[in-house]
Amino acid sequence: MSNPDLPPVKSGGDMPLVAHLTELRSRLLRIVLIWLVIFAGLFYFANDIYAFISEPLRALLPEGTSMIATDVASPFLTPFKLTLISALFIAMPFVLHQVWGFIAPGLYKHEKRLAVPLLASSILLFYGGMAFAYFVVFPLVFGFFTSAAPDGVAVMTDINSYLDFVLTLFMAFGLAFEIPVATVLLVAVGIVDVQGLSKARPYVVVGCFTIGMVLTPPDVISQTLLALPMWLLYEVGIIFSRLVRPRTPEEQQDSPQA
Repeated sequence: MSNPDLPPVKSGGDMPLVAHLTELRSRLLRIVLIWLVIFAGLFYFANDIYAFISEPLRALLPEGTSMIATDVASPFLTPFKLTLISALFIAMPFVLHQVWGFIAPGLYKHEKRLAVPLLASSILLFYGGMAFAYFVVFPLVFGFFTSAAPDGVAVMTDINSYLDFVLTLFMAFGLAFEIPVATVLLVAVGIVDVQGLSKARPYVVVGCFTIGMVLTPPDVISQTLLALPMWLLYEVGIIFSRLVRPRTPEEQQDSPQA
């Protein structure tokens, strides 16, 4: 018969530091291996991938202009870099699965029940953020930039500069769309409660626009298109957080021991 005075035992049990580091190394090696395998399969289509990513800008370039390569190695290195990063984006479900597998032993059973919905939601939201950037943000931003060029200035964007620009937006929107998952996790582990999240709403709105200014290029369109979805996703996170049972004080005291 179990002693009620003893702290709850988690299914993963306690693990020494060396075992944690060994497991972390193993999972990182798996991530790198899958990443390289996907990259090897995509490398042949590197130029096609870049053509797809650059289509939102190329479709809006003035007639008679095109994208250019100012560095000698850019025609090779830029599609190479894009393919490498694309392989990581494609491998993101596996990456998140490995991350969850590493932290799951330190969670309680009711928290582990959130594993599948949170893992699936984080993957879909990350890809949803990238799709929102590509299909909604890019046409608006590039349409504004190309139409705002002064007379006598030909818009001919460098391929490497364009790649850095779009990758920044992809990562910013992909991570911003993870806000509901982060909100639910914070409530689940007892760091904050729903009432605290609701009271912090005015500060969150200001913070969303501040983050939009930091993470996106210096134009009002992309900053607003990032800040508004972040705020709406924060509200969605609050709604779903009401369905989550937070950790009890006893569980919070026991969590550092695990």
